[in-house]
Amino acid sequence: MTKSFYVTTPIYYVNDAPHIGHAYTTVAGDVLTRWHRQRGEAVWYLTGTDEHGEKIMRTAQAKGVSPQEWVDTLVENEWKPNWRALNIDNDDFIRTTELRHTTRVQRFLQILKDSGHIYAGKYEGPYCVGCEEFKIPGDLTLSGEEWLCTMHGSPVEIIKEDNWFFRLSAFVEPLLAHYAAHPEACQPESARNEVISFLKSGVKDLSISRSTFDWGIRVPWDQDQIFYVWFDALLNYATAVGLGDDSESKGGKKFAEVWPPDVHLVGREILRFHAVIWPAMLMAGNLATPKMVFAHGWLLVGGEKMSKSKLTGIISSEITNYFGVDAFRYYFLRAIPFGSDGSFSWEDMSARYTSELANDFGNLASRSAAMIEKYCAGTLPAISHDANLQAALESTVATADVAMCALDFQSGILAIMDFCKKVNGYVTEKEPWTLAKDPTKRGELEEVLYNTAESLRALAVLLNPVMPATCEILWQSLGAQAQLGDLNEQKINDIATWGQLPEGATVIKTPVLFPRLEVHA
Repeated sequence: MTKSFYVTTPIYYVNDAPHIGHAYTTVAGDVLTRWHRQRGEAVWYLTGTDEHGEKIMRTAQAKGVSPQEWVDTLVENEWKPNWRALNIDNDDFIRTTELRHTTRVQRFLQILKDSGHIYAGKYEGPYCVGCEEFKIPGDLTLSGEEWLCTMHGSPVEIIKEDNWFFRLSAFVEPLLAHYAAHPEACQPESARNEVISFLKSGVKDLSISRSTFDWGIRVPWDQDQIFYVWFDALLNYATAVGLGDDSESKGGKKFAEVWPPDVHLVGREILRFHAVIWPAMLMAGNLATPKMVFAHGWLLVGGEKMSKSKLTGIISSEITNYFGVDAFRYYFLRAIPFGSDGSFSWEDMSARYTSELANDFGNLASRSAAMIEKYCAGTLPAISHDANLQAALESTVATADVAMCALDFQSGILAIMDFCKKVNGYVTEKEPWTLAKDPTKRGELEEVLYNTAESLRALAVLLNPVMPATCEILWQSLGAQAQLGDLNEQKINDIATWGQLPEGATVIKTPVLFPRLEVHA
């Protein structure tokens, strides 16, 4: 059985509508999995929502509804529609309130208890409801006589409970050995260094249950307790694909097909959960750990991390309603090195939209179709070859493939757009509009028109994972659907094979791919 390329996003906490920070991660995962599909690989892409915890319970109470009603409303009215609007092609969407998750969590954690990895104890210490996290001294700052969470700037609560604990400290050395042997398992390097430093600083066992409220998954051996929200939620990446199911069942076969995750995308602020607690849980259960946990940087607005509580949270529709969905997908992966912090500004996005998308890419597509219609009655001329364009395309495909598979989206997109610039330069140099005035240069004119269209065929495939809706329009404009089949079925390894668009293909003009932006008063 061929293993599927398995990619997961973080399990998003569902207490509010998603902002562009959530969209950034999900689009990155979507582009990555679309690229791998076009490499001919079997792919499984998971996203979903984390729906338990005290913060959700308190918010629901304040709104006068049950926690389940509150999360149902958010998931169906905000989260799922947002991913559909951004053209996210996920294979599954897991909710931690689903029965498939609850039963598999209880079964797995019962195994950990029976194996001696979970024990009874007493917890007393600071807890941030906003983070749903037990805090260590380095996560706190003193304001007067009050300790504040450094993430939210809000007061922490001192919790004192009889809880169940996970022997996290027992996995410090195995985790350090794992990252020493497999540095690729935590990326980028700065994230791995942070994890190693944390492990070496002294890791205590983790309280994994709560007894002061009941919105969560019941501890099967202690009905007065529920599992700590993170300890429940982290298991979603495995419960969604059949964790613990019989090997001959549908779930068991799915688990064998996809596990372990190839790429586990997270935001930097939840790195410790996913690169310390999560792999320790898997080690305790004798399961393979993710091949790579990749922590991208923060999106900054006005110099501050995206946050609803600080009013810096921008919802994606505020941007897509103006620039369009594909421009949104393009901008965040093109403008910000994945793995580093990056700032969003309307001015920068507007400049890149106009220069790179409208002028370089969109204008090339528009004038190519217009010239073929004007000079060749909309019929593609005979196949022609330009050695420089062919060599540039071969180099572009190789460079982009390496970069995209390494999650270096910026470099991959830049390589593709550099090829687009080369094609624009080729058209400017050849001046087909001038050639058209001289009947003796008809053959040269047709060569230019074919080579430009064939270059656009390649660009449509290369940019399809990033801008699928736009590239589908271009694909149809080139007459490629009728001649070459579905755009999504085109393979990365075949892109550089020149001359795929056949003579006689019907090329049609389409609406402008990237319309001029309206200037707001």
